[in-house]
Amino acid sequence: MKEVLEELVVAYESGEPSALATVVRTWRSAPRPAGASMLVTATGEAVGSISGGCVEGAVYELGGDVIRDGEARFETYGISDDDAFAVGLTCGGILEVYVEQVTPTTWPELPDLVASVRADQPVAVATVVKGPEHVGRHLVVWPDRRAGDLGSTRLNDAVGDDVIGLLESGTTGFLHYGTDGERRGDELEIFVSSFAPKPRMFVFGAIDFAAAVARVGKFLGFHVTVCDAREIFATRKRFPDADEVIIDWPHRWLATQHVDSRTVMCVLTHDPKFDVPVLIEALKTPAAYIGAMGSRRTHEDRVERLREAGVSQDDLDRIKSPIGLDLGARTPEETAISIAAEIVQSHWGGSGKNLFTTQGAIHPGAPR
Repeated sequence: MKEVLEELVVAYESGEPSALATVVRTWRSAPRPAGASMLVTATGEAVGSISGGCVEGAVYELGGDVIRDGEARFETYGISDDDAFAVGLTCGGILEVYVEQVTPTTWPELPDLVASVRADQPVAVATVVKGPEHVGRHLVVWPDRRAGDLGSTRLNDAVGDDVIGLLESGTTGFLHYGTDGERRGDELEIFVSSFAPKPRMFVFGAIDFAAAVARVGKFLGFHVTVCDAREIFATRKRFPDADEVIIDWPHRWLATQHVDSRTVMCVLTHDPKFDVPVLIEALKTPAAYIGAMGSRRTHEDRVERLREAGVSQDDLDRIKSPIGLDLGARTPEETAISIAAEIVQSHWGGSGKNLFTTQGAIHPGAPR
């Protein structure tokens, strides 16, 4: 929804109905992930993409039907479906799309949801997309409250409690219940879109490579912080792409931060007085990725210092150093790409090989 948020708000505030199409589930090499959205307005405008162009035409027509009659649609497009093949989904993937009408009447909670998304506050919306009843109902869930109604108090309570867990991890996906919230039931399929705050990237060391890493980190969707104790180097002018530029000793600043399992850290100082203390602090956290710049000899020296400080082998194995994938990178920009590639690989579990040398699904799928 984020990608069509502003246009959705304009359509909503106009009072005219619009249709929101959302990818709710994918298999194999589907071109867009669950949560990707496309908006069709009453004036015939289409915004966003759910398949990179493969089935947009068919979904656009479906959106027009939803605008006219107000009835939600749930469609499956895949290579085995003759109709889906005809509209162009030739990538071998399968995707399920839910299309709903959006108006102030059908979704009165939308303004509060939008306000939280704009403020980068954690919020999730649960929508009944399949079932014998309650289809189209929404429940908006925040860590401390909820709004909307899925059809019964028991169903609201069960879904509200379970969505909190998905929201904490920033996960988008399905929940299944009986029609009155029974957790052992599966009559209702409820799609949960989680809008968690951006994951954080910490870049330690205000060097030229850090500027390039900050730039690519923003491109990947991270909230980027650059931290260095040297005031002359840690300046906003040198790091215009960073969300924050902090002047402090990296280990001291890191000790004050909340770090979750989505946080990534890039230690680019390759100076023992900076990187050893900050790595000790970093290894106390559940960070998803901890990379450290330096030659193999530099890292060997770093490892010895960390061992002397009492760091275990299991923790040492968490450090990606030399940092980045082997792309033959030379410049700061090329090196930033190799670091970004390693972060993506670490997250999704790819092999790092050329795709044409591999077999099987391109997108094996792994939860965030």
